[in-house]
Amino acid sequence: MNRQYQDARNQLIDSLRKRGIVNEHVLQAMLNVPREQFVSKPFKQRAYEDVALPIDKHQTISQPFTVARMTELLEIKPGDSILEIGTGSGYQAAILAEMGVKVFTIERHFELYNEARRVLKDLYPDKPIQSRFGDGTIGWAEFAPFQGIIVTAGAPEIPESLLKQLAIGGHCIIPVGNERSQVMHCIIREDEQSFADYPLEDVSFVPLIGKQGWSGDQ
Repeated sequence: MNRQYQDARNQLIDSLRKRGIVNEHVLQAMLNVPREQFVSKPFKQRAYEDVALPIDKHQTISQPFTVARMTELLEIKPGDSILEIGTGSGYQAAILAEMGVKVFTIERHFELYNEARRVLKDLYPDKPIQSRFGDGTIGWAEFAPFQGIIVTAGAPEIPESLLKQLAIGGHCIIPVGNERSQVMHCIIREDEQSFADYPLEDVSFVPLIGKQGWSGDQ
């Protein structure tokens, strides 16, 4: 392992603790996952800066603090089934897999889907990660219900399909707002008919495109 990257990774974990991330399972997963493997070559030296970085198709790999925060909010347990909407680089899926859950991840850009699938297969050939190319806003009903759903793009509203696929007691973490700025929401399914919705901090994600998201290729 590159010592330079390892030292930078350790420093990042220390900074996440200082910023309020308290779930040690999340922090350990982020310590284990080589973020530099998910970053475009021109940005590898910046892999452990606490910033979002560009990847192909005008998308981004999320800021590490955002990844840690959203993962912590899921309150996942080993063996849970987690649905990720927006595979992107594959980094978030890798963090989830490190935490011992079954990962189901959907990406609408074929190039990103292919590259993320390749990287994840190389790094985690034995982890239960299933990926699909398609519209994430309609979820993945075949494998529902999910104990957690994490959406890594900003939605105009919470897709009804995702709520239907959330297990009772499960958490859906999703940014909701306009195409440039959103509020992070934590939705908890209380029973078959009711959901508790907790709006949290302001965030900024790329738009969630699909039948139950924004329209068009943005």
